[in-house]
Amino acid sequence: MTEEAEAKAKGNAAFAAGRFEEAVQHFSDAIALAPDNHVLYSNRSAAYASLWRYAEALDDAKRTVALKPDWAKGYSRLGAAHLGLGDAPKAVEAYEKGLALEPSNEALKSGLAQARQSASAPRRPVGSGADAVGKMFQGPELWSKVAADPTTRGYLDQPDFVQMLREVQRNPGRLNSYLSDQRMVQVLTLMLNIKFQNQSSGAPDPAAAQSNPPPPKQQPEAKAREPEPDPEPEPMEVTEEDKEQKERKASAQKEKEAGNAAYKRKDFDTAIQHYTEAMELDDEDISYITNRAAVYLEMGKYDECIKDCDKAVERGRELHADFKMISRALTRKGTALAKLAKSSQDYDAAIEIFQKALTEHRNPDTLKKLNDAERAKKELEQQEYYDPRIADEEREKGNEFFKQQKYPEAVKHYTEALRRNPKDPRVYSNRAACYTKLGALPEGLKDAEKCIELDPTFSKGYTRKGAIQFFMKEYDKALETYQAGLKHDPKNQELLDGVRR
Repeated sequence: MTEEAEAKAKGNAAFAAGRFEEAVQHFSDAIALAPDNHVLYSNRSAAYASLWRYAEALDDAKRTVALKPDWAKGYSRLGAAHLGLGDAPKAVEAYEKGLALEPSNEALKSGLAQARQSASAPRRPVGSGADAVGKMFQGPELWSKVAADPTTRGYLDQPDFVQMLREVQRNPGRLNSYLSDQRMVQVLTLMLNIKFQNQSSGAPDPAAAQSNPPPPKQQPEAKAREPEPDPEPEPMEVTEEDKEQKERKASAQKEKEAGNAAYKRKDFDTAIQHYTEAMELDDEDISYITNRAAVYLEMGKYDECIKDCDKAVERGRELHADFKMISRALTRKGTALAKLAKSSQDYDAAIEIFQKALTEHRNPDTLKKLNDAERAKKELEQQEYYDPRIADEEREKGNEFFKQQKYPEAVKHYTEALRRNPKDPRVYSNRAACYTKLGALPEGLKDAEKCIELDPTFSKGYTRKGAIQFFMKEYDKALETYQAGLKHDPKNQELLDGVRR
């Protein structure tokens, strides 16, 4: 893995773990190594936006679009940054440009709808109702009220909802972005009712009570107003609806369990029927979709698997589902694409999806699949490029430049020879000698070790390695290397001289 790819992977992992400051640093390191990589600017823009540093997010989004104007995701970053800065018209413009490139992109559609809503909403003065609503979610009574109300207490068992609520507590300005979720609307309604009750039935202002008590005629009016916010009838109706929903969810879980049992028996058609029924009963749990995708994957129906994974990701975004579930769907899609790549010989799509999955959640299984896909791609490229005849020609050219003491040119030809034939120990030995002459001892040591790995009986590998270790003042290691070489070639003069030295 290159330094750039390693920095990017660390940034993705930090982002997935919610360590956004750390993610910014890693993406910045990667950008320093690859300043023209639009994906890195896009990722850093997302990290900045997660820190509510929208000015920096906007700068990176603009850079993303400048580097890759035909990439729809760049406009999604641009729109989000503008929206975060309160510039809804420019956000609308950005999302529309992105949709012109990718009309079916759900993230862009959702962003455009939110931007248009913000653009059409009247501006409120500081200290208005918008601030008051935000403060409700920062109060200590929030969790107790949600837990006490029968219409909302069940939401606290749903991790994605708890995550949403905590996000709104940290930044009340994010409330609007979650109001498409009916659970958040229900909580908002609950909190508004609480506030109205406090305002109408709470204690009177102390100063007013002491100096100017209200006339007796106003007392009945105050009492008449007191029961107005009474929410008693509404919760009864919602509770019935909630009961039906719980029954549907329970039935869906039973279908899922039946599907799991059928899957273990390798009765894939039956498993698909059960998972499909679960999806129809409950469209708020994407695990049913990802499970059906897993069945299609086992059956070799890769196109159907990919469609289900896309559906799971899209629905998961709408529901603000756990990022682990999104990652699982993407990983499954990547696996299907990797299977298809064995015949199409195109691993790029699978690699891209695995990288996206790791951005959502750093999972060892996904990382292994990514490494396998990258390795398969590299092996395929090497097979297509493999040509021993050209490799020998490049090695001879390298030898000529080495004799002329033109070591950088020699390294270039030896490297090309290895690309054409990576199994020739002589070329690693020769390039190790070049690196030694150039003072690049770590690189030379690596080549010498590779030479020995390919042919443990090749004396030159040991003499190269021993000499480099000697120059690095690792004398004990150098002695061990020379002695190891003498086991294969006891009369080799260079090795004997190395031991004496």
